[in-house]
Amino acid sequence: MTPAELSQAVQAAVSAAVEAGELAVAVPEHVTIERPKNRDHGDYATNVALQLAKPAGRPPRAVAELVAGRLRGIAGVAGVDIAGPGFLNITLDAATQGELARTIVEAGEAYGRNEALKGLRINLEFVSANPTGPIHIGGVRWAAVGDSLARVLKATGAEVSTEYYLNDAGVQITKFAASLQAAANGREVPQDGYVGEYIGDIAKAITDGVPGVLDLPEDEQLTVFRTEGLRLMVAEIKRSMDEFGVQYDTYFSEQSLHDSGAVGTAIGRLREQGHVFDRDGAIWLRTTDFGDDKDRVLVKADGETTYFAADAAYYLSKRDRGSEVSVYMLGADHHGYVNRLKAIAACAGDDMDRNIEVRIGQFVKMVRDGQEVRLSKRAGNIITIDDVVDWIGVDAARYMLARSSTDSTITIDIDLVTSRSSENPVFYVQYAHARMCSVQRNAAEKGIVRSADFKPELLSTEWESVLLGQLGEFPRVLASAGELREPHRVAVYLEKLAREYHRFYDHCQILPKGDEEVTDLTHARLWLADATRTVIANGLTLLGVSSPERM
Repeated sequence: MTPAELSQAVQAAVSAAVEAGELAVAVPEHVTIERPKNRDHGDYATNVALQLAKPAGRPPRAVAELVAGRLRGIAGVAGVDIAGPGFLNITLDAATQGELARTIVEAGEAYGRNEALKGLRINLEFVSANPTGPIHIGGVRWAAVGDSLARVLKATGAEVSTEYYLNDAGVQITKFAASLQAAANGREVPQDGYVGEYIGDIAKAITDGVPGVLDLPEDEQLTVFRTEGLRLMVAEIKRSMDEFGVQYDTYFSEQSLHDSGAVGTAIGRLREQGHVFDRDGAIWLRTTDFGDDKDRVLVKADGETTYFAADAAYYLSKRDRGSEVSVYMLGADHHGYVNRLKAIAACAGDDMDRNIEVRIGQFVKMVRDGQEVRLSKRAGNIITIDDVVDWIGVDAARYMLARSSTDSTITIDIDLVTSRSSENPVFYVQYAHARMCSVQRNAAEKGIVRSADFKPELLSTEWESVLLGQLGEFPRVLASAGELREPHRVAVYLEKLAREYHRFYDHCQILPKGDEEVTDLTHARLWLADATRTVIANGLTLLGVSSPERM
């Protein structure tokens, strides 16, 4: 019995009490089931009696007794105790708990998936670094978190479109082109230009690919370096993302908003909503009506449109393309964008608390030998995605960057995450999977095939019970990770599950030794090991991390 099934059973017990006239309350749409911290308090607990006491006009313990009486008659429930003010502590029999192993194995990759967010259309934008250089460490964090979140959201029933917004218009692209042009001509890079080995690499690629470009007039050269430099840099970004295991549904061009007239159209639509006004020759959006610290300029007095105008057009584009919720994942230096982006949604007539979400990710530090690593040979003063992959690999990078809440700054110890140690979180989880695969191989070598005649009641030790309890939590953890947009919850769960499996493995012999006979318990434990392997593999897949069979 899974926690979800037990929740339904408690709900049914309440419904039966209502139908019998024992309780005069509305049956709750959902009943919370939790694992008690103290195993002496049963397998699961619920506070449903405390929730119903006030509307029922009855003491919580009296409500609890009514519900408990009906739960005690359900097959698989070994006992129900009433604790404290009215908590229900529920104990399942071993067979009911153990049956979960079969459920998981038979569900395979589908186990854990649910419909918590069924039908919700989400546009998820992440990384969106300027195409003027390699992805830096902050963007790498969002690549890991964003792609993991997309996988989690899809696994909880949402319709997800992933997007990379290419800021390919404006002054930064001009500076990038001028930097390439200077490097190609052997000149100093302009002030506020871009530096690093990659500038020389791209400049050379352009001069090799466009013969005679240096013979053109300066303004024509600049156009070539802008067009070709942008094309090569975007290709480099796509390569890096692909090698990191991130494939976007859309790479959206900012320039396309200007070329298509979408920016002007967006300003017109916002004016129709009554939030655009003219002042001092400029066109403004009255964002202060919706919590922004100041009104924002859409078009300057000289007729030049602002980045903010493109942001407004981009938001409207997402909505026009079917997005119900637009999620923006921005870097730590973008706190000022939260209110202004939400104000755009409100000015467009949307619910700023529902139709748009702006997430801010904190900084990442990398250390080696106790010292912070700050520089990249290729990019100058930043750490790039290729540096991270070279130092610790894709699996370690994705796992370590996704395992912590984005609200917190994280430090990655290069020596630790490349070690084969239980202190290394990604190794610890992957090793649990490899250990289970080793059990399967050893069983095959002994000619042992997991029997279909599974006796779940044999999984009755403390370590087996705790492990089964953890396995049952996976669907709920996944649903919570999707609803809260927090994929790190999956990583935290996997580390707990790996710990319980290692404890089970250390205390419970799975395969016979020497001339020992193969027993029903052998087969039952093989079912449990395979169920755990399935859940760890499913969780690692959600994080974009491999599940090695050998380590």
